[in-house]
Amino acid sequence: MKKIEAIIRPEKLDEVKHALAEKGYIGLNIVGVTGRGVQKGIVHAGRGAQAYSVDMLPKVKLETVVADKDVDEVVAIIQASAQTGNIGDGKIFVLPVEQAIRVRTGERGEVAV
Repeated sequence: MKKIEAIIRPEKLDEVKHALAEKGYIGLNIVGVTGRGVQKGIVHAGRGAQAYSVDMLPKVKLETVVADKDVDEVVAIIQASAQTGNIGDGKIFVLPVEQAIRVRTGERGEVAV
């Protein structure tokens, strides 16, 4: 099993959720986060106004655990539906998961996901 963590633009969340649900990937967690990547934030400059920078931008972290065989498909769905083509679209991380246990039934492994 693998845990997929995707840091995406908040405005792309609904699109990503719907795209995953259409393919049967329902279970996920969403966390609001702030951070920065290669872009190092943004600089606002207005007419005659003093420029200011925001170096920590609001993003959303989507987390899901899937069977090893589903990783490539889920990553492709997230990437396609979260992409705008602009800097700041986010990152996707894939991590190993040693065990999953459903609290209610005690089921273990992929069946618990």
